[in-house]
Amino acid sequence: MKRVPAPGAKINITADGRRVDTANLGFTTSPHEECAVEAAAQVIEQHGGEATVLTLGPAEAAEQVRYAVSVGMQHGVVLPIEGDDWDPQRTARAITAAIRDLEADGDPFDLILFGNESADSGGFQVGIRVAHALGRPMVNGAKGLAVSDGAAHVEREADAGREAYALPLPAVVGVKEGINLPRYPTMKGRLASKKAQVATMDPAGDAGGLSTISLQPPPERKTQTRILGEGPDAAAAVVDVLEELGVLS
Repeated sequence: MKRVPAPGAKINITADGRRVDTANLGFTTSPHEECAVEAAAQVIEQHGGEATVLTLGPAEAAEQVRYAVSVGMQHGVVLPIEGDDWDPQRTARAITAAIRDLEADGDPFDLILFGNESADSGGFQVGIRVAHALGRPMVNGAKGLAVSDGAAHVEREADAGREAYALPLPAVVGVKEGINLPRYPTMKGRLASKKAQVATMDPAGDAGGLSTISLQPPPERKTQTRILGEGPDAAAAVVDVLEELGVLS
């Protein structure tokens, strides 16, 4: 999962044009990954087991890890970095190395869930790169997920309808927002998340071939508001507008 600026906030760019100015921003879990956490919680409810939530980012991302614990994850891991976000290749290498370390003393994770893409950079790369490095089957854009008979059954939307896949476990799935409705933490969950131990692992990964040249904010959309009137005197003007829109005939 990834810590990202809260959706809907006004995003400002630093003077050098290379990064987001986070001075006045709130942060949250990237929405696709919030749905991945919910999907993991549902799999645990149906089949048992435990889940580990992992993030690479600033030390403050432990806040989002604890939130995931509050809604049903059992373990949390932070790979802390300083400064700018790592490029997708380096991020994938670090996450791959961390997963191998976590799996070293036991069985591999049955299922590794990523968000389809992060809400800030939208690279669509990290999950696919990790799956390839681990040699495990992977489907991105999942809008349906079930586990049975040793396989992850995944559905995703396509131009012709829906595609269905059966991935033998262990597998990797990229979850898309809308696959479920993430739950809110209970009071018991919030208290448990404050006591939970969030492990820290040193991230290891060489830089990739991608680098940020500059960030370009999209042009602001402006709308005009026309006052039709006040009280009963505005009724005729409202009817005229509805007729123009074709709502009335």
